[in-house]
Amino acid sequence: MTTDSLFGIDGRVLQLRQERLGLLASNIANAATPGFKARDIDFKAALAGATDATRYRVPVQSSLDGNTVELSVEQSQFAENAVHYRTALSFLGGRVGTIMAALNGGGE
Repeated sequence: MTTDSLFGIDGRVLQLRQERLGLLASNIANAATPGFKARDIDFKAALAGATDATRYRVPVQSSLDGNTVELSVEQSQFAENAVHYRTALSFLGGRVGTIMAALNGGGE
């Protein structure tokens, strides 16, 4: 039995959300780094199994030093992704609880 058969898509979703949180945190950390190019994950492509779903973000307003991080956009995306991460974690926790209940015979 694989973890995919136990946890379904929730395990992969949680992993992708975690990877995206890391990228967005890196973007925020480099908001003042000249020439830094903001990156993000195309979540749908990554979930569909694309090998390279990481892409550079196209800024609405470029800075003169070449940095493409727009701090308000990054913070908003980070907060939204954190909510999705917690939701995926909750679904996965529910699935683990169901499996544990089944292993324990459904009793307390």
